[in-house]
Amino acid sequence: MGKEAVLCSSGPFKRTEILDYESLFTTKPPTVEGDRVIVLDCSTFERTGDLEVYLKGYPRAFIDHHESGNDFRASGSETGPILLDDKAPSTTFLVYKLIIALDLVPNKEEAEFLFFGLCTDTGFFRHVSRRGEEIFNIAAHLIALGANPKNAFAAIHGGKSLDSRKLIGHILIRAEPHFDGKLILSYEKLEETKQYGLEGRDTDSLYQILQNVKGVEAIVIIRQESPEYCTVGFRSRDSVDVGRIAHSFGGGGHRNAAGLKINGTIDLLIPEILSAFEKEFN
Repeated sequence: MGKEAVLCSSGPFKRTEILDYESLFTTKPPTVEGDRVIVLDCSTFERTGDLEVYLKGYPRAFIDHHESGNDFRASGSETGPILLDDKAPSTTFLVYKLIIALDLVPNKEEAEFLFFGLCTDTGFFRHVSRRGEEIFNIAAHLIALGANPKNAFAAIHGGKSLDSRKLIGHILIRAEPHFDGKLILSYEKLEETKQYGLEGRDTDSLYQILQNVKGVEAIVIIRQESPEYCTVGFRSRDSVDVGRIAHSFGGGGHRNAAGLKINGTIDLLIPEILSAFEKEFN
């Protein structure tokens, strides 16, 4: 549309499927009078990380599909329009619809990126349960414009390191069922975090393995990132709203996929998290 765009992200770009894109982004955007900011795929402005200090002074628009994106309004942090659809499968889904609404057509490269984002957020369509016809119609249009499903699948699931398989093994072997097997909880120790690093993580494959266990309705993975804090990942089937549970701890996300960063250690967090799930299963 004739506008100059600067791509910004505070990362990290440790996942193999996005590592090659790190060079496209800056972590310290040039701030020029008259700039406008579009924030994508962040449920709160704070989710922009280190970019927040650079972006707060500029008019902003938000495009997001996280249920907790309502925090934009609640916190009064917005200074511009908000395109928020918590039933959308991905932010790229919303970007595609915006492009079409503007009577534009994605080129081949744009179609590839939009399709890639649609695939990553739907688990390559295995999580599609609503708006399926619309999602697959959009996918078909993007493929017609040049997106390649085979290449997208290879980018998402290929190129994993042997360390990533070993780390999955460590986490799987200590996975424990709770609430008659409806919840599986496991964790990554600090020494494993140091040994394998972010590069060794393959969260999608780990959740996919555990979601195939009979009777499982929700999964929790706690990672001790430092002696002071942990990150926690949640996944669920439709019966459990893990986004709401994550939000109760200060995190956020979707009904079926959410996460948070929290001060504490694994031993202290496990009983607190189990208590939060108790009302879901009892």
